[in-house]
Amino acid sequence: MARAICLRLLTMAPKTRARLAEALRKRDVPDASAEAVLDRFSELGLINDEAFAEAWVDSRHHGRGLAKRALAAELRHRGVDSETVNEAVDRLDPDQELETARRLVDRKLSATRHLDAQTRTRRLAGMLARKGYPPGLAFRVIKEALEQEGVEVQDDFS
Repeated sequence: MARAICLRLLTMAPKTRARLAEALRKRDVPDASAEAVLDRFSELGLINDEAFAEAWVDSRHHGRGLAKRALAAELRHRGVDSETVNEAVDRLDPDQELETARRLVDRKLSATRHLDAQTRTRRLAGMLARKGYPPGLAFRVIKEALEQEGVEVQDDFS
């Protein structure tokens, strides 16, 4: 029964060991049976939290523009251990993260043109914060983008 549950869940999408263990617990599979199946699936490579974390980071960073902090939180929420989370997010190059933040700001910039500089800054900073970007990086990217448009930005918005 545990084997069938895990196989069915893994055919839908990759899952972490913790998520599969949780699904087995909810279906009242005995702990010993669940552990045996999870161990065997790990041996066979059907469950691989490291590969899951790497793929998650690549996908969510490129697809949604999420920063390291947000990616780490999502992986921890999915039951990936801290060491694996750190290894996966550390693969993200800081320059790549900076470029992604710039791309996100550029995409939203035109929609804020009718607003004053302070409101634009606040909205753009909020968007970047929700995606896990640190305030210092966010404000630097926003300031650069607004100054390229010829908008004078005051440094007192931090």
